[in-house]
Amino acid sequence: MISLKSKREIEIMAEAGQILQQVFVETKKMICAGITTADVDAVAEATILKHKGNPVFKGYHGFPATACISVNEEVVHGLPGSRVLSNGDLITVDCGVEVGGYCVDAARTWIVGTTEDKVKIELVKVAKDSFEAGIAAYKEGARIGDLSAAIQNCIESRGFYVVRDFIGHGIGRNIHEDPQVPNFGKPNRGAKIEEGLCIAIEPMVTVGSYAVKTLNDGWTVVTKDGSLSSHYEDTLAFTDGGIRILTR
Repeated sequence: MISLKSKREIEIMAEAGQILQQVFVETKKMICAGITTADVDAVAEATILKHKGNPVFKGYHGFPATACISVNEEVVHGLPGSRVLSNGDLITVDCGVEVGGYCVDAARTWIVGTTEDKVKIELVKVAKDSFEAGIAAYKEGARIGDLSAAIQNCIESRGFYVVRDFIGHGIGRNIHEDPQVPNFGKPNRGAKIEEGLCIAIEPMVTVGSYAVKTLNDGWTVVTKDGSLSSHYEDTLAFTDGGIRILTR
C-alpha cells in the first residue's frame, strides 16, 4: 500500500536529507588511496550523529554498519572493513538517515584519486545521467514505468547494463516502502505518480553483464563476471511545485 506524504512529512524528510548531504561532503573529502572502507564508514556515522540524525542502515536486518561501502565489482550492500582503497578504484557510499521518524536514502559513486580510464569515468557519469533521465521523464499523469523506461534507455543506449535484481523503492516512515521503482521496464506501467509520493530512485550500472551474486558474508553483492559497477541514488518527493530532490 502506497503512503502519500504530507507537506509536513516531506519537510521532516528534507531535514534528514540535509544531514545525508553532509555525509557525502565529509566522506568524499576524506576518500583517498590507503584508507579502508571501515574508515569511510566511521566518518559517515560520526557525521550523522553530530547532526542529531540516526543511521538507518545500522542494525537493519542485522546489517552491522552505518553505510554500505562497495568497491569496483561490488554493486551494493558492501560491508565496510579492512579493504584498502587504491588510486583509480570506484567506491560507492550508500547511506540512510532518519530524523523525527522519517527516512531518506541516497548513494554516490566516486573515483579514488585520479584515473585516465575513460570507461570508469563514463560509467560513473552514466549512473547519474540515468537518474536525471528518469526524473526528466516525469509529467502529469505519469507512472513509475515511464521513469523506469527512461533510466534503462539512457544506460543501454550508452553501452552499459542495468542491474535487475535490486531496484528503487518508496520511502518515508520506513526505509523501504511501496511502490517498487525498477530501473528498467516499459512506459505507462506501474504505480501512478501522485502528489505526496516519495521514492528513492537508484540505478545500478555495470560494464559487463547485469547478473550479480551475493558473497559468503551474506551482504556484499558483486557482478558475476567481475566487471565494474556504479550506483547513484537520491530520495525525491513529488509536490504541487514539481519534483523536490531531498538528498541534494
